[in-house]
Amino acid sequence: MQLKAAIAEASNLLLRQQIHPHFLFNSLTTLKSLYKKEPAKGEFYITTLANFLRASISNHTAKISRLDVELALCRDYMEMQKIRFDTAIEYIVDIPEDRRGFLPFFSIQVLLENAIKHNALTDANPLKLEVFENDGHITVRNNLQAKKNKEVSTGSGLANLSERYQLLSGHPILIDQNADRFSVSIKLYTDENCNY
Repeated sequence: MQLKAAIAEASNLLLRQQIHPHFLFNSLTTLKSLYKKEPAKGEFYITTLANFLRASISNHTAKISRLDVELALCRDYMEMQKIRFDTAIEYIVDIPEDRRGFLPFFSIQVLLENAIKHNALTDANPLKLEVFENDGHITVRNNLQAKKNKEVSTGSGLANLSERYQLLSGHPILIDQNADRFSVSIKLYTDENCNY
């Protein structure tokens, strides 16, 4: 059990280290452009970025997050993506505000980032991201429109989440893909001390 906990913690820390460099580069590039063209939007962007970074590092040892906290983190993340991609991205959350539960920290955000990274986004064909609850699972679903020029990927985001979730709960994440859609579902924990 101690070995499992140590592995889960190492995976958690690795995930955070992977997110920040790439994300910060894109954020600073976007911010530079906004301050030249739209200073008011740049102010909003930097406030949202600060909120996101504060939440992502404030509890650096957390393995589990409350659902509402995770959704707030994703809201800030997606506000920045909407500024960056404008009408080329759509984001819908269909989860009751009073829904309670726990998830691995950064789990929904990783799935959103994964969809943005691997799909083409255009105003004519926007990437549609949906987060909803279904039978005790939180599902992140997106339309598939693979990029022609794919980014170099370590492929570790989804694998990391899958491993962390398996170690923490004993349950697998559920992946469903067809020609048009890709979705990942994660069973909600009933309490924050869930350990397999």
